[in-house]
Amino acid sequence: MILRSETGLSESEIRSALIASLPQKLPGRVLLLPPDYTRMYSGAGMTTAIYYEYLTSNGVNVDVMPALGTHAPMTEAEVKAFFRGVVPMEKIIVHRWRDDVVKIGSVPGDFVASVSEGLVDTPIDVEVNRRIVGGEYGLIISMGQVVPHEVVGMANYSKNIFVGCGGSSMINSSHMLGAFYGLERIMGRDFSPVRKVFDYAEENFLQDVPLLYVLTTTTNKGDEISVHGLYIGRERSNFEAAVADAQKYNLIHMDEPIKKCVVYLDPREFKSTWLGNKAVYRTRMAIADGGELIVLAPGVVKFGEDEENDRLIRKYGYVGRENVLRLVKAPGNDDLRANMSVAAHLIHGSSDGRFSVTYCTRPENCSEAEIRGVAFGWADFSEMSKKYAPASLNDGWNDVCGERIFYISNPALGLWDAKK
Repeated sequence: MILRSETGLSESEIRSALIASLPQKLPGRVLLLPPDYTRMYSGAGMTTAIYYEYLTSNGVNVDVMPALGTHAPMTEAEVKAFFRGVVPMEKIIVHRWRDDVVKIGSVPGDFVASVSEGLVDTPIDVEVNRRIVGGEYGLIISMGQVVPHEVVGMANYSKNIFVGCGGSSMINSSHMLGAFYGLERIMGRDFSPVRKVFDYAEENFLQDVPLLYVLTTTTNKGDEISVHGLYIGRERSNFEAAVADAQKYNLIHMDEPIKKCVVYLDPREFKSTWLGNKAVYRTRMAIADGGELIVLAPGVVKFGEDEENDRLIRKYGYVGRENVLRLVKAPGNDDLRANMSVAAHLIHGSSDGRFSVTYCTRPENCSEAEIRGVAFGWADFSEMSKKYAPASLNDGWNDVCGERIFYISNPALGLWDAKK
């Protein structure tokens, strides 16, 4: 089932489609797999609330397990805001990516080599949360937005299972596979090496799981979300239709490179550079050599989403692709080799010296020394937000005191590139 609207689907249209997607005989137990609060513009908070309300009112026992991946668990306030106050906190299951998973198969090394042009040739273990394959749920509904992504090309579909609800092996391996292959060759595209690995795993290890994918394509103006597409079903063709629409709505092609780019990170969504570095990799193909990226980050208080990843980022820093690859091979860096998703993240978050990156934080949240310690430039958010005031800037080109800048209010929903 596919619904589309240039102006945005109404909530009643979405509700009708979601209810129609359910089997006539409802199962006794259903597991909902939405994204977490860091995908607040995905429309998945609404779809989760609709499903939860309808199913529970019809006597179904419903659990909700946000597809956290490596992200921090949602707070009670985030659960209430994202799911419209419909989902009680006691029905939220926290996915523990390091512990609460089981291995369901392995993607062969020769397959990995064939899809990566020989760059990676090691097998990749497929681990998912034990509840997905435990047989206790008669229906599992995976929800989320199809949007450009630095690791897999286009987010969601089976990524929600293998990374969002996956284990450390798949997360580490897939992130490094994408980093080795090159994010410029991946972002905004389907059929990347990582996506092909996910496809192999979906086809070979999930066929007995009663899984339903509910995908969206969206845009936003402030907090107002427009759902332009709703794609419901198990078929990959639904994902491909969503990819085509996301390329239309979420890819922005520039006629000229950007010399100065200012990106705002909503403090409700971005509390770490692990998430906030979307400002770097979603704009890197649009920023001119020798250009400048200013990241307004009032809510950033840390680097990693968990303590170990945070420690590793502080230890090694965003020092560029070649340096990170050397660090991975260097004697004594076993901690980095054991967490290759961090190594990939450090590669993704660096400009490789091609343009400068200045993080503007509140000093009481994340100090100048901390930011400079991971190889970014620093400025005080209070001072920089006076000059580049988010409330007074429009997405796109702006003139600020005679200076031409390009402003982005939310890097999570786009991918920018320049023809030159």
